[in-house]
Amino acid sequence: MNIKEIKELLELMAEHNVGEIEIEKDNAKIKLRKMATGGIVVQSTPQMVAPILRAPAQAEAPLAAAQPVAEEGVTIVRSPMVGTFYASPAPDQPAYVSAGKAVKDGDVLCIIEAMKLMNEIKSEVSGTVIEILVQNGQTVEYDQPILKIKKG
Repeated sequence: MNIKEIKELLELMAEHNVGEIEIEKDNAKIKLRKMATGGIVVQSTPQMVAPILRAPAQAEAPLAAAQPVAEEGVTIVRSPMVGTFYASPAPDQPAYVSAGKAVKDGDVLCIIEAMKLMNEIKSEVSGTVIEILVQNGQTVEYDQPILKIKKG
């Protein structure tokens, strides 16, 4: 599925006032859901979103200076795309997670906005958030570390 097809889906959703759509194509799955704030949440298989929404030149750029030191038992959550990091679903709502908060596999950690689409970033491990590496509203790059979770 390419950007043009996704844009067409978004236009159809708006035209027909559809709140949610889920499509499976070529072993990739994408789910578009309207948020109360008017944004769209995209949930998809990682192999699908990263190639579509990242800028090719930025995807190859080395991030040596931004790489946190790997620690035993700590998972570094990386941004699957270029976009804007949001800690909460809306400005007037609390953050999904904070340092010291326990999370389970599948919990929403944050949102990355890319091309007016709100992409929920979910935890792939259970544990405790030990550090959030970016600020709310900050632009993040593909594969940039955004937070650390101590497994447990």
